[in-house]
Amino acid sequence: MLTLFTNRFQAFQPPQGVPVRITLGAPRFKLPYSLTHSVRELAPRRDYLSQPEPEFTTAYRADLDQLGPERIAARLRQITQAEGDHRLVLLCFEDLGKPGLWCHRRVFAAWWKEVTGDEVRELSPMDQQGTLI
Repeated sequence: MLTLFTNRFQAFQPPQGVPVRITLGAPRFKLPYSLTHSVRELAPRRDYLSQPEPEFTTAYRADLDQLGPERIAARLRQITQAEGDHRLVLLCFEDLGKPGLWCHRRVFAAWWKEVTGDEVRELSPMDQQGTLI
């Protein structure tokens, strides 16, 4: 079993599940929890990281399509097996409660829902007026 959530590093709480970094860089601030797992395959590449949302989304989804849901699920299941917990919380930096912000964790969530049918719920508050995908 694999249950995925998304959140930001600063809002994660250990009862939510196993924290998993999906960013190129690690947080440079002290976290009140241990962050031992990283899935770099889910981090956006530097060559499109600063692109506007539409271009970013197209490039990132192309990367996800190339990886495929089976390979991603296999990588995530390695973490669930190591931790003995099927709840993984995919973490990045953006505060989606701020109006107009978007991030790759929600692009991943939308893509995952499309290709697997499984919902990936955000655990932080999100701005309902923003341009989230």
